[in-house]
Amino acid sequence: MSILDKFAGIQHAHDALTALGIDPLAVEFDAMTSPCEGVIDGRKVLILGSNNYLGLTYDPAVIDRGVDALRAFGSGTTGSRIANGTYRGHKELELRLAGFFGRRHAMIFSTGYQANLATISTLAGKDDTILIDADSHASIYDACRMGNAQVIRFRHNDPADLAKRLKRLDGQPGEKLIVIEGIYSMLGDRAPVAEIAAVTRAAGATLLADEAHSFGVLGRNGRGAAEEAGVERDVDFVVGTFSKSLGGIGGFCVSDVPGFDILRLVCRPYMFTASLPPAVVACTLAALERIATDPSLRQRLAANAERFYRGLEAAGFALGPQISPIVSVRLSDVSMAAQFWKALLEAGVYVNLALPPATPTSEPLLRTSVTAAHTSAQIDKALGVFADIGTRLGAIGT
Repeated sequence: MSILDKFAGIQHAHDALTALGIDPLAVEFDAMTSPCEGVIDGRKVLILGSNNYLGLTYDPAVIDRGVDALRAFGSGTTGSRIANGTYRGHKELELRLAGFFGRRHAMIFSTGYQANLATISTLAGKDDTILIDADSHASIYDACRMGNAQVIRFRHNDPADLAKRLKRLDGQPGEKLIVIEGIYSMLGDRAPVAEIAAVTRAAGATLLADEAHSFGVLGRNGRGAAEEAGVERDVDFVVGTFSKSLGGIGGFCVSDVPGFDILRLVCRPYMFTASLPPAVVACTLAALERIATDPSLRQRLAANAERFYRGLEAAGFALGPQISPIVSVRLSDVSMAAQFWKALLEAGVYVNLALPPATPTSEPLLRTSVTAAHTSAQIDKALGVFADIGTRLGAIGT
């Protein structure tokens, strides 16, 4: 017997894939040559699975700022801000984020996962209730497990079901925290933020929006789904990440709630994790400045997302319900999805293979994400490869 025997089912499923010569975990990039191209096993590949929505990983200003900070402040902080102090860049980034979102307060974290883990688990205590969308990201579920609050799931993107579940809590003690995402990471569908905000207001609850995949993507200024819906003032806490549109690593929470800074003394994941390295902070600041001053990035991203979605739709593929930078192809069974993924990689197109139970509909997905850096020619090439393989495997045209 081994302490790892509990994972035997997962191991067997992985072994079944590797027996077919398919192992997404074994993909290694020899080099990255641009925001949307790389080299795998000596072969050039087009990357359609990076979340690098605005293509800023190779932006010259971002790289230069990071190099300067690396030379000036070294490679890392070697401890938390509580223990080792706050670097100048940490405070500057928090001020810039608060200003970008039009909020009074901001905290930054070492990862986006940590931002959810810290904020949600700390806000909701043992007498409180968290209501989460059923399709919430793993970081939200893990935050709920870490905390002591009662947790209730409501049907995905269903404000009426949320209202019904809140009604059942009438008269119960404690606060109610509602958690949604701007864009959901598997199918790319958006939350009905305005409708959920109205339900939240009526119940006197608190609303937290995870804008990880919508920050820099949606809204006139790139502030996310709440901005696009015109209800930013109704969202009490906005959580997000630097690892998508900003092309780096880290996370944040912004808010106007009075007394916000007490979170720095009670958020254990914040208190006991090493703070972001100065070079990462500098890169993030440069990328944030680019988002704030260059709306053409979002415009190109939106055009590319529509081109790719419409092309796959016209070819006959089953897709997610809405156009967004996340375009997922829904397939009938795991075997076909795995073969399709392998064939795409062999043809020079890298995407994400998402398998149940990690998918919201229990269907296997080929999850793709387009960027502002993709050219029309690259998107059309990928569409041609998808159509050829889909026809050959019987995923379309039958």
